[in-house]
Amino acid sequence: MSIEVPDLSAIHEFLLCPTPDAWVEAALSEPALMLVDHANCEKKAAGTALNLMFRYLDNFDLLNKMSRLAREELRHFEQVIAIMKKRGIAYPHISASRYAAGLRSEVRSAEPGRLVDTLICGAIIEARSCERFARIAPHLDDELQKFYFSLLKSEARHFRDYLSLAQGVSDEDIEPRVQALLEVERALVESGDGEFRFHSGVPGIA
Repeated sequence: MSIEVPDLSAIHEFLLCPTPDAWVEAALSEPALMLVDHANCEKKAAGTALNLMFRYLDNFDLLNKMSRLAREELRHFEQVIAIMKKRGIAYPHISASRYAAGLRSEVRSAEPGRLVDTLICGAIIEARSCERFARIAPHLDDELQKFYFSLLKSEARHFRDYLSLAQGVSDEDIEPRVQALLEVERALVESGDGEFRFHSGVPGIA
């Protein structure tokens, strides 16, 4: 049965660089670790959405989109841990990559800049996740390939939702800020990382 892959041209045009081949090779060589960190990423994505819902009660569009996003991310988490359990993969505590922290260190402290930047960071993270699922899926076994391809549509929608929310809460064009944060993201993706994680840079280079 053929798998329908959504058009990801908007995401490829949005991101400033593709995932390096060295990351793909590391992901394929450490499938258990990839699933463990993938599970962590889904939990964190749900947590980010819930935090935004608690912090910004006056934005009904944000509340609705983040509620839906949180439910979807938790469903993805359940799917990942089901695959882990089926394959006998333990779920240990592992350190987070520097990727999300590196992006969020650039978030402005004063509102509305804080919310705008947080939403842009959310869009970037979702776009990169989508791009990486698409990069590795063709090389995985049938079960994981089907699962990762199934995530593309929701991840792409999350990317669009975050970006539209960011523009909606800003009183000026967000494009310059988007580009500034994308430059930070490109540096994180293309530079070396001592450990492989789902959002790490080039693994094995401290």
